Amino acid sequence: MSTDRVPVPGQESADRVPPPADAAAPGRARSNRLNTLTGLRFPAAFVVFIYHASLLGYLGVPWLTSESAVTTYNNAVSHAGALGVTFFFVLSGFVLTWSARDSDTAPRFWRRRLVKIVPNYVLVWGLAMLVFAAPFTDLEIGLLNLFMIQVWYPDFAVNFGVNPAGWSLAVELVFYLSFPVLLHWVKKIPVQRLNLWILGVIVGIFATPFLSVLLVPEGTLFMDMEPETSVNQYFFAYILPIPRILDFALGILVARAVMAGTWRDIGMIWSGALLVASYVVGYYTPYIYSSKAICIVPAAMLIAAGAIADSEGRFTLFRNKVMVWLGDISFAFYLVHYTVMVGVWKLLGSNSYSIPGAVGLMVLFLGASILASWALYALIERPLTQRFSNPRKKLVATAPVVAESRPLASQRAGGE
Repeated sequence: MSTDRVPVPGQESADRVPPPADAAAPGRARSNRLNTLTGLRFPAAFVVFIYHASLLGYLGVPWLTSESAVTTYNNAVSHAGALGVTFFFVLSGFVLTWSARDSDTAPRFWRRRLVKIVPNYVLVWGLAMLVFAAPFTDLEIGLLNLFMIQVWYPDFAVNFGVNPAGWSLAVELVFYLSFPVLLHWVKKIPVQRLNLWILGVIVGIFATPFLSVLLVPEGTLFMDMEPETSVNQYFFAYILPIPRILDFALGILVARAVMAGTWRDIGMIWSGALLVASYVVGYYTPYIYSSKAICIVPAAMLIAAGAIADSEGRFTLFRNKVMVWLGDISFAFYLVHYTVMVGVWKLLGSNSYSIPGAVGLMVLFLGASILASWALYALIERPLTQRFSNPRKKLVATAPVVAESRPLASQRAGGE
């Protein structure tokens, strides 16, 4: 990817950003390039992709003929979507903290975030309505999803009413609105107390599902895929933005600990192994716990390990050009893949397939989703982000100066 263009001021991302605000503090040597975290974004988006394939049958897209194959597949990927979402929430807090600048202001930060997420979100909302959602979505639910406020209603028909992936972007919007305040508070924590705060947030994350079961009425609705899990309690523990701010805050705290040199790194291999193990453990715990709490610590450890590996210049599997490119388009991939799945299935005649045919169909889903994501990234996300993240007069005034200092900073490392 070429890097010989003039950068847009304020568009530095975590793979090439000014040193963090406390860079002068004693701590671990740090790189401004976090390509490993960029590369990790695509596997996180991919596990959401394979989970959403399991939802196709529930939403009227019977793509597998064998009931036993459906059951086996659904069981195998039952926690994959939650794992990917949790990883993204922690990653978001980590990367935004790593790339934060003392000279930034809350309005400038919010402008950059909105320019990055809103155009793609609105476009995919329209595509989803066109491809499959319009016949089943009333005007109120459609508008709640369009304006990204669907996550404040304890009703799955509202939460997932248009694009099933869209709810997590509505939660991220709350994170972005709260980030300037959260970062201000976290910076006031003495370095020697960071690990204690991290432990406290982890306890809070594990307490959330427990409190939802203890305090939230079950109601009369239970999840189709998890009949022992109350919809009301799951909404409080998993979807409602306020409890999920703890995931985001954990990323902020871990980033600060890594920058301060107080984080105990066990490396990417062991962190990745723990993340896989946590997924397996999830099969033996109640769904309301396995959907978030069980995997949160290994996810944070892997993110921190990736950043430290980049800082120390160590090899990782996720820093090559292919993985970084896939990471760059992963935000668009995350948003559009379900709509592409349904669209491709309909174009092929709305058929169900045997296992070999279903495998081929999944490969086709993946390829078409990557192509669509590349188009969204290249034609919508990247140009609009470069053009509108800062006021036009700011660009004209400062671009020549920045052009002499360093090449273009691409949108990487968590897309933040």
